[in-house]
Amino acid sequence: MRWSNAFIPTLRDDPADAEATSHKLLVRAGFVRQLMAGSYSLLPLGQRVCQKITGIVRREMDEIGGQEFKLPTLHPAEVWQRSGRWESMGDEMFRFVDRKGADVGLGMTAEEIFTTLALELRSYKQLPQIWYQIHTKFRDEPRPKSGVLRVREFTMKDSYSLDLDDAGLDQSFQRHFEAYRRIFARCGVDTLAVEASVGAMGGSESIEFMVRSAAGEDHVAFCETCGYAANVEKATSGLPALEDGPGGAGPERFATPGVHTIDDLVGFEGGAPADRQIKTLVYVVDEGPILVLLRGDHALSEQKLADATGATALRAANEAEIRSALGASAGSLGAVGVCGVTVFADAALEGRREMVTGANEDGFHLRGVDVARDVTVSHWLDLREVQAGEACPMCDAPLAVEKAIELGHIFKLGTRYADALGAVVQSEAGESRPVVMGSYGIGIERAMAAVVERCHDDDGIVWPLAIAPFEVVVTVVNPKKLETAEAGAALYEALRGQGIDVLLDDREERPGVKFKDADLIGIPYRVTVGPKGLADGKVEVSRRKTRKSREVDVQKAAASVTESILEERGFAPDV
Repeated sequence: MRWSNAFIPTLRDDPADAEATSHKLLVRAGFVRQLMAGSYSLLPLGQRVCQKITGIVRREMDEIGGQEFKLPTLHPAEVWQRSGRWESMGDEMFRFVDRKGADVGLGMTAEEIFTTLALELRSYKQLPQIWYQIHTKFRDEPRPKSGVLRVREFTMKDSYSLDLDDAGLDQSFQRHFEAYRRIFARCGVDTLAVEASVGAMGGSESIEFMVRSAAGEDHVAFCETCGYAANVEKATSGLPALEDGPGGAGPERFATPGVHTIDDLVGFEGGAPADRQIKTLVYVVDEGPILVLLRGDHALSEQKLADATGATALRAANEAEIRSALGASAGSLGAVGVCGVTVFADAALEGRREMVTGANEDGFHLRGVDVARDVTVSHWLDLREVQAGEACPMCDAPLAVEKAIELGHIFKLGTRYADALGAVVQSEAGESRPVVMGSYGIGIERAMAAVVERCHDDDGIVWPLAIAPFEVVVTVVNPKKLETAEAGAALYEALRGQGIDVLLDDREERPGVKFKDADLIGIPYRVTVGPKGLADGKVEVSRRKTRKSREVDVQKAAASVTESILEERGFAPDV
């Protein structure tokens, strides 16, 4: 490709609405353009990167026996209704009514659709199967942001394993786990595999592959000592024991005018530190109210609550619903003496005495609360969000908590979808058995952005060789001079002949502009062909990542650069 003929619209300034580094650089370097909120066009450079990521994904999926499909993204409501997810997906699913009055959705994922194809399987002899596609998905994100990290339309590799039993699922899950490790390593990023909630997908287990980044919207807890790692939606930790006194005969009511928060009560005369308070939250679960109790200094993980309740819909109650349930406003709530409402309590409160909580009367609290004696707890659960510095549940070393970007997510679905849609096979003993499934996803554009978040410097993107839009740029200084133009073109053709992905910068621009553009775009190797060097029979070869340069004989330049690239590839290029 000659730069003079290419569409590479680089910009000198960051887009005004961009916060994430990847958003700024992918726009400035001419990889993407926004059409509307959450919807982006991939320009030629962006398409080249995504095609290379897709090639890596496809190669690794084929290596574990995957077979590629292409399924519709237009789905009838009926199949999603049978699985129960037409309702549980909520507003994130794009839905409409077609001209014949039928309910239709745009595919967010394809468990239901692949399961309908699994209805054609008849015997255990046809298992195991691994089916996948690399295709467009749609999610009506309420707050699309950060460029292509959080969008409403995106490309996803989604694969599905089909096995006869759980032992087979375990093997398929492990094969995908190892394939994902290889995929992300080949894309040039280190990932952290973390325990995660199964969420709306369902199933028994899931693992997310995370890249630590300030642009991430997830938080992961991990232990540098033993390797434990989990999304905070799933993570657990140890807490130091707190000593409680013997407690009194019963709760004592006391006035707390102007106290509306945990911190207010900490500073109130006669109040209590946060770890001696009971935080009472009212939630509406599938249209019914519940109470959620936590220690005052702890935060609720809503995903843990959703997982524990199995709720289709879960939200914090509004002011009217709170007053209807407990007779007071938020800030004066408690569960002492409450009947007729299910109470979920975090395990950190179990056995606690001499606690303080709201009295369900505005401006009043109760002290001397003995949780076991005074509160009817329906369910004791792990509901709190872990914090940095708390003890690792595996080895007691302090946990770290950092933001991260999710690149991939793998699930053990079990028989949830097979049971709902009737996908069964005959076992060796002649019994009907539901197909045991796993689901495995990778976002392609998100992977591109995550690499940029990890691989950049002050001058632009620093692409890993395997997914760079071009491996080499041949920069011709002063292309109006016949000698340099011909030398650059000859080097370009020689590299192409060796199978190198090369861009020829033959533009009539100042050298500084060309060098800045090459750095911004992030091409791994630059070969500079200029009149001064050619006078000595030399060209300059520069490595974007290390900033190191060397002079090479012009006649040997193509062979030298090719050797370096093939050594760095370490394997045959994807096609």
